[in-house]
Amino acid sequence: MSTITLAGQALEVDEGGFLLNPDQWTPEVADDLARQAGIDPLTERHWQVIDFCRRDAAEKGTPPSLRRITKVLGVPTKELYTLFPKGPGILAARIAGLTKPKGCV
Repeated sequence: MSTITLAGQALEVDEGGFLLNPDQWTPEVADDLARQAGIDPLTERHWQVIDFCRRDAAEKGTPPSLRRITKVLGVPTKELYTLFPKGPGILAARIAGLTKPKGCV
């Protein structure tokens, strides 16, 4: 566990960079996390995925897998890799302030 500063807040993250307290997430935190990952700016399509991940996690109790994002939200896998390079399920969850999705390596 370590502390990082995002959007002017000191936030605790795990070794993978996931927020330990998802209640500290804000859209500004998401912007900073995205910039750290090389995504700038977050587009409307990014926000559709992020918002879906947050809603789905709130309903299901766990972040959605890449497969669930593609099936339920209808975003093709190839597009997700364009939006969130190098592991879209993990990166989308991290930017959304969630824990690492199960089944993602």
